[in-house]
Formats: sequence, C-alpha cells, structure tokens
Amino acid sequence: MDKNCIRDTAKFMRTKILDISHQCNLSAHLGGGLSMVEIMATLYKGVLRYKVEDPRWEDRDRFILSKGHGVLGYFAALLAAGFLTEEKFATFQTNESDLIAHPVMNLDIGIESSNGSLGHGLSMAIGISLAAKKKGKDFKSYVLLGDGECNEGSVWEAVMSAAQLQLDNLTAIVDYNKLQSDGDSRQIIDLGNLEDKFAAFGWNVCTVDGHDIDAVVAAFQQKFDRVAPKVIVANTVKGKGISFMENNNEWHHNRLTRGNYELALAELGVENV
Repeated sequence: MDKNCIRDTAKFMRTKILDISHQCNLSAHLGGGLSMVEIMATLYKGVLRYKVEDPRWEDRDRFILSKGHGVLGYFAALLAAGFLTEEKFATFQTNESDLIAHPVMNLDIGIESSNGSLGHGLSMAIGISLAAKKKGKDFKSYVLLGDGECNEGSVWEAVMSAAQLQLDNLTAIVDYNKLQSDGDSRQIIDLGNLEDKFAAFGWNVCTVDGHDIDAVVAAFQQKFDRVAPKVIVANTVKGKGISFMENNNEWHHNRLTRGNYELALAELGVENV
C-alpha cells in the first residue's frame, strides 16, 4: 500500500467534508464523519478491490457503513476513489440528491447498502460473506460500526453468528471514538473491554490508533491462524483534525458557519478559495 497516498487522501477527505458541510448550509454529522477518515482512506486506497468503471463487478469487495450517520466520511471516500464526481458530491443534502444524511443503496455510485437505523450493517455483511462462501467467491466484506452502535443487541447476535459460521472473509472495524449522540458512551452503556468481548465470542482481534496510517494499514494486513472473522478496534477521536471539534460532542450534528469553516480549513493548512 502507498501510505503517502493514503495520508494525502485523508487530508483531501477532511477538506471535502468541511467544504460540503459548509456548502449545504444545514446541520450535518461532522464529528463521526471526521473520526473515520483514516480508516476509510486506507480501505479505498489500499484494501478494497473494486472497479470504478464497473461498480457492479461481481468479484468486488463489499463495504457496509453500519454507522450510517458517518456518511460524510463515506461520501468523501467515494469521491476520492472516483465513484462520485465533484458535481455529484456537491449535491449533498439538496433536493432529489442521491446523497443525503444517511447512505441509500446505489451500486452505480459505490453505495452497497442503505443504513440509518443502527445495528443492522454487521448482519448484512454476514449475509454477503456467507453468500461468497457458498458461491465459492473470494471477495471480502468489510463493515464499519460505531462504538455507540455496539449498545444494540442485534450487533452481538451478529457477532455470535459470524464466529459460528467461521466467516474469515469478514472484517469489522469499530470506530471507537467513545462518544455518541447523547454523550459519553461509557456513561450511557459502558462496553467495558471491547477487545475481550469480541475475543470471547470467537473473533480474531487487533487494536490500533485509528488515526495512525502505519498502524491502520498493519491492522488490515495482519493475518491470524484461526479461521474466524476479524475485528479491528480503532481508537479514534470524534471530530479529529479540527481542534474545536475534537472530543466535543456538540459537533456530533451541527451546522458549520462561515467563520468556523474558515478556522477549520486553516487548521488543515488549506487555503480558502
């Protein structure tokens, strides 16, 4: 993998997240979109197999965004990968756009699933992974979960099923930013040690700094002897990259004013045009 390319992509994505959030002139889920940038940049510039010219290619790897409110990080990755044009990206949250506040399945622009109500993406990825096994296909499935989403019982039912089915073609990533819409995740439902929980259910587990490109790349490349699904617990910072957004849950869903937009661009070292 070209790690410099991934780093450049992450900066590009953060800039585009800010651009479109300001341009749409509406509240948007900025915090959780920014926390997942390095994960998404690594996936789309180094991990996933896909063909932009043939988005329905049967042997493509599948990515499911289970934490659907992280859509800004998803759309920015699809733009960086070439599934979206600048013109299409600019329609975010406008009338009749395909790009709204949560993803709506549209394979022609690279969106594999509709997600909004939390707790369902992992089950969908399990179905896709199982189908690949039954068809003798070698494509892989990747699903990004939020740590707040892991409060859902449906997530843990899926975790048990994936291990029972020995789906070694499935990788889950937990965007572990430790905040959710209502506040500190530990105060709402304390998940305890996520790594131990997944391991107890029979998963292969690795833990990384979700903003360290070297570590994220190594996590995706890590191999295990046990035939089992894999989870990457990525410790992240909500609002990463913008000082006044970092670990500030006011930016879970908020409107980016002109002044804050300019401040945020300056922190990224991007000239406002």
